[in-house]
Amino acid sequence: MTARHWIPALLCLGALALATPTHLAAGPTAPPSEPLVFETPEQEARYQKLVRELRCTVCQNQNLIESNAPLASDLRRQISLMVKDGAETGEVVDYMVARYGDFVLFRPPVNRTTYLLWYGPVILLVLGLSVLGLVLWRRKSRVTSAPLSADEEERLRRLLDEDRGGQA
Repeated sequence: MTARHWIPALLCLGALALATPTHLAAGPTAPPSEPLVFETPEQEARYQKLVRELRCTVCQNQNLIESNAPLASDLRRQISLMVKDGAETGEVVDYMVARYGDFVLFRPPVNRTTYLLWYGPVILLVLGLSVLGLVLWRRKSRVTSAPLSADEEERLRRLLDEDRGGQA
């Protein structure tokens, strides 16, 4: 095959690639979720609270109810099953934390792995203010007030006298 044959073949492949629907190129999407039915309104309220408080581990800063990721759909289904089985809110949260770590929580607990998260901004603020104070203190100590020479004192006195005379 010569280049004369390759060019039309490549152009046809490019045209096919452009003609492919974008929803096929984007990959599989999450299947539509089935409507959830709970036995009591309390169970549904607990479920709604949990899916709003737990983070999707795949998405950027989205909770489980906002996320369209397949993993979020699976987690919502798992939470609904646990709530329907009578699991308490703490049990569901503990299960999710055991499986996905503290990242699944929007409000991570204060422990040794999250100290930097909780106290880091305060530490950075204190360090920044300390450095600023040190720089200002050093700058102030560099500027010394040297005594004026006799010529400078005489010039200053003349300027002050002129200024007082001009105001009167």
